[in-house]
Amino acid sequence: MTEIDRVAMLKEFLTANPKDSFTRYGLAMEYARQGSLETALEEFRTVLKNDPDYTAAYQMAGQMLMKAGRMEDARQVLEDGIASAIRTGNSHARAEMEGMLMELG
Repeated sequence: MTEIDRVAMLKEFLTANPKDSFTRYGLAMEYARQGSLETALEEFRTVLKNDPDYTAAYQMAGQMLMKAGRMEDARQVLEDGIASAIRTGNSHARAEMEGMLMELG
Protein backbone atom coordinates (compact mmCIF):
# COMPACT_ATOMS: atom_id res chain seq x y z
CA MET A 1 0.00 0.00 0.00
CA THR A 2 1.40 3.40 -0.93
CA GLU A 3 1.64 6.38 1.41
CA ILE A 4 -1.19 8.12 -0.44
CA ASP A 5 -3.34 5.01 -0.17
CA ARG A 6 -2.81 4.88 3.61
CA VAL A 7 -3.73 8.54 4.02
CA ALA A 8 -6.79 8.12 1.81
CA MET A 9 -7.89 5.00 3.68
CA LEU A 10 -7.51 6.67 7.08
CA LYS A 11 -9.38 9.77 5.89
CA GLU A 12 -12.15 7.55 4.59
CA PHE A 13 -12.46 5.88 7.99
CA LEU A 14 -12.64 9.33 9.58
CA THR A 15 -15.54 10.41 7.38
CA ALA A 16 -17.61 7.72 9.10
CA ASN A 17 -16.34 8.59 12.58
CA PRO A 18 -14.46 11.91 12.73
CA LYS A 19 -13.81 11.62 16.46
CA ASP A 20 -12.10 8.21 16.26
CA SER A 21 -8.92 9.03 18.16
CA PHE A 22 -7.10 5.84 17.17
CA THR A 23 -7.64 6.43 13.44
CA ARG A 24 -6.82 10.14 13.65
CA TYR A 25 -3.66 9.33 15.62
CA GLY A 26 -2.74 6.87 12.87
CA LEU A 27 -3.29 9.59 10.27
CA ALA A 28 -1.07 11.97 12.24
CA MET A 29 1.63 9.32 12.43
CA GLU A 30 1.39 8.69 8.68
CA TYR A 31 1.80 12.41 7.98
CA ALA A 32 4.77 12.47 10.38
CA ARG A 33 6.31 9.50 8.60
CA GLN A 34 5.97 11.40 5.32
CA GLY A 35 7.67 14.45 6.82
CA SER A 36 4.53 16.63 6.86
CA LEU A 37 5.17 18.13 10.29
CA GLU A 38 2.49 20.82 10.38
CA THR A 39 -0.21 18.51 9.03
CA ALA A 40 0.75 15.84 11.55
CA LEU A 41 0.69 18.35 14.40
CA GLU A 42 -2.75 19.57 13.31
CA GLU A 43 -4.05 16.00 13.44
CA PHE A 44 -2.51 15.52 16.90
CA ARG A 45 -4.24 18.75 18.03
CA THR A 46 -7.55 17.40 16.75
CA VAL A 47 -7.03 14.11 18.61
CA LEU A 48 -6.35 16.02 21.82
CA LYS A 49 -9.29 18.38 21.34
CA ASN A 50 -11.62 15.38 21.00
CA ASP A 51 -9.85 13.17 23.54
CA PRO A 52 -7.70 15.20 25.99
CA ASP A 53 -6.38 12.04 27.63
CA TYR A 54 -5.01 10.35 24.50
CA THR A 55 -1.58 10.49 26.09
CA ALA A 56 0.36 9.03 23.15
CA ALA A 57 -0.58 12.06 21.03
CA TYR A 58 1.13 14.40 23.48
CA GLN A 59 4.22 12.24 23.54
CA MET A 60 4.55 11.99 19.76
CA ALA A 61 3.74 15.67 19.17
CA GLY A 62 6.34 16.64 21.78
CA GLN A 63 8.92 14.42 20.15
CA MET A 64 8.20 15.90 16.71
CA LEU A 65 8.41 19.44 18.03
CA MET A 66 11.75 18.71 19.68
CA LYS A 67 13.14 17.32 16.42
CA ALA A 68 11.90 20.46 14.65
CA GLY A 69 13.74 22.66 17.18
CA ARG A 70 10.50 24.11 18.56
CA MET A 71 11.53 23.67 22.16
CA GLU A 72 8.99 25.93 23.88
CA ASP A 73 6.12 24.33 21.96
CA ALA A 74 7.53 20.91 22.85
CA ARG A 75 7.80 21.87 26.51
CA GLN A 76 4.12 22.92 26.66
CA VAL A 77 2.90 19.78 24.91
CA LEU A 78 5.00 17.56 27.16
CA GLU A 79 3.79 19.31 30.32
CA ASP A 80 0.19 18.82 29.17
CA GLY A 81 1.01 15.21 28.32
CA ILE A 82 2.46 14.56 31.76
CA ALA A 83 -0.73 15.94 33.32
CA SER A 84 -2.73 13.58 31.07
CA ALA A 85 -0.51 10.64 32.03
CA ILE A 86 -1.04 11.42 35.71
CA ARG A 87 -4.84 11.62 35.22
CA THR A 88 -4.91 8.28 33.38
CA GLY A 89 -2.34 6.50 35.55
CA ASN A 90 0.04 5.95 32.62
CA SER A 91 3.32 5.91 34.54
CA HIS A 92 5.35 4.67 31.56
CA ALA A 93 4.33 7.57 29.30
CA ARG A 94 4.76 9.96 32.21
CA ALA A 95 8.34 8.79 32.78
CA GLU A 96 9.19 9.03 29.08
CA MET A 97 7.79 12.56 28.78
CA GLU A 98 9.53 13.65 31.98
CA GLY A 99 12.77 12.36 30.45
CA MET A 100 12.09 14.34 27.29
CA LEU A 101 11.48 17.47 29.38
CA MET A 102 14.80 16.92 31.15
CA GLU A 103 16.48 16.80 27.73
CA LEU A 104 15.01 20.23 27.04
CA GLY A 105 16.70 21.53 30.18
